[in-house]
Amino acid sequence: MSRFSPRSLNWLRRTATLFACAGLAISATARADGSAVLLDLDGALGVATAEYIVDGIEDAQVRNAKLIIIRMDTPGGLMEPMRDIVQAILASSVPVVTYVAPGGARADSAGTYILLASHVAAMAPTTHLGAATPVSLMGEDSEDDSKPANPFAPKAPESEDTDAEEADEGETGEEPEPQPAIPGGKMDRKVMNDAIAYIRGLAEAHGRNADWAEDAVRNAATLTATEALELNVIDLIAANQAELLAAVNGREVRVNNKPFTIDADALIVEEVDPGWRLKVLGAIARPEIAILLLMVGLYGLLFEGYNPGAILPGVVGVICLLLAAYALQVLPVNYVGLALILVGLALITAEAFVPSFGALGIGGIAAIIFGSIMMFDSGIPGFGISIAFVLGMGLVAGLLLLWLLSYLVKARRQGAVSGRDRIIGGHGVAMESFTGAGKVWLEGEAWSATSKQTVEKDQTVLVLDLDGLVLRVEPVSESEGSGAQLQT
Repeated sequence: MSRFSPRSLNWLRRTATLFACAGLAISATARADGSAVLLDLDGALGVATAEYIVDGIEDAQVRNAKLIIIRMDTPGGLMEPMRDIVQAILASSVPVVTYVAPGGARADSAGTYILLASHVAAMAPTTHLGAATPVSLMGEDSEDDSKPANPFAPKAPESEDTDAEEADEGETGEEPEPQPAIPGGKMDRKVMNDAIAYIRGLAEAHGRNADWAEDAVRNAATLTATEALELNVIDLIAANQAELLAAVNGREVRVNNKPFTIDADALIVEEVDPGWRLKVLGAIARPEIAILLLMVGLYGLLFEGYNPGAILPGVVGVICLLLAAYALQVLPVNYVGLALILVGLALITAEAFVPSFGALGIGGIAAIIFGSIMMFDSGIPGFGISIAFVLGMGLVAGLLLLWLLSYLVKARRQGAVSGRDRIIGGHGVAMESFTGAGKVWLEGEAWSATSKQTVEKDQTVLVLDLDGLVLRVEPVSESEGSGAQLQT
């Protein structure tokens, strides 16, 4: 029988619920009153990095944080992940401060877009930003400049506007600065114009220098932190995190097109690290790891195909191929390079079955080396492949090929290892006592045998001839048998 009445139990439940709600409210208030989320954007900007930053911004909003700090040191990266981060910053209800730090850090290429999109753009001394030109346009000449001038083309008539422009120029005494031609073809111009409009919009949204932002895209211009502050590209310079919080405290910014005053007084900064999942995905999505996974996966399936039932190589091969497929999906891949790697693996495999004296293997190694270099565009910051890694991989493949060739040469010199030549002259063991016909154990199998002499069970016999599937044997003495066993 219960010691409490139903009325008492209801009172206890209500009291517990009130205490729980009060605790949650106090916890939420404490968070909202003094929390700032610190996210680290370190290294090349890829899919996993973008997911970490976007999730961190969304989590900070759920937790009612007062400030989000993105500490950045990046050489740039892929365009789509960068746009995902920019969209998350622009949609955030919590002000985002992007801080290029520590000293010597950079916000190149895609990092410049993120810095200009932030509500507060800050840099540490001895840092720099810029060089935001799309990589596909770097190093290419103008479509018009690449074509030789036609000496027979008629000259364009001078228009009346030219005289008017000259008159204006004489009045002002200054020549209008011509805009450089956008390099490449129509698609390159389209990409360039899109990037210029995008970065100008980000700069204008926070009252920053949109003309320099355009120059960073058009001419890959760069600035130090001091120069960026003088040209109104960034908002402030801070030597450390404490100085940064003091500088942004009380600053008015626009969040979702509404005025917002940052309250950074006595904020507790909580650094949020990426989870193990994002760390694993970030490690996989590297060019070197992707190539290794691809090679291990293909060789695992080949080994399983030639040795059915081994199971482990097949399982490892399938897992590695799936991981490689993920990496190749999120990396900028040249598929000609991928085709060369596959051809190289096929040639090295064929070397084991076709007597080409190393020609196929050497060709396969060359195909893998050139394919690895071509597969990943070294012009995209953070996603190029190390030449030292490629040469090391070629050296390992060469050593494996050398071992394979030496193994084949030894196997050729060894002579026959099966068939009639291997059986005749071999030694077996009688499975029973017999005179005439009987059974002999030889090469791991039971054979029918005939002997003109009496053979005792477990006695060693010498194979004299092979007639179909029947052995002709004779017994050997114990001394001869032990010597023969030692020789085999």
